[in-house]
Amino acid sequence: MTDMTHDIVDTAVAAGAFTTLVAAVTAAGLVDTLKGDGPFTVFAPSDDAFAALPAGTVDELVKPENKEKLTAILLLHVLPGKVMAADVAGQVLDPATAGGATVHVDGTDGVTVDGAKVVTADIACTNGVIHVIDAVLLPKG
Repeated sequence: MTDMTHDIVDTAVAAGAFTTLVAAVTAAGLVDTLKGDGPFTVFAPSDDAFAALPAGTVDELVKPENKEKLTAILLLHVLPGKVMAADVAGQVLDPATAGGATVHVDGTDGVTVDGAKVVTADIACTNGVIHVIDAVLLPKG
């Protein structure tokens, strides 16, 4: 990868640790959205985070008949606007996601999002920022 900054999707592809996320975003039809102007804040589960889900979960979610459910899950990982780690340091927030649900962000001891730990923060993109998380966020209830 060059020193140029890329959009969220191209950054995730180039990183190589988000093949499952990129496949899911593609299956949900969200590529164009996440290549859009933004800005967006994306909590990106690594491939290891997806692998920690029960066996068969990802294969089931990427089926065309589950597109709505997959889209809802993926939108839990996206906040409108660009939120850097320093913006939440020492704070506890419940921001609305791009899908309209809320996530619980706790910046008092590192940063967690609905219990998932941010393991790499502030990956700058042309249309926002990526924070790598160690778990997949799932809808409540």
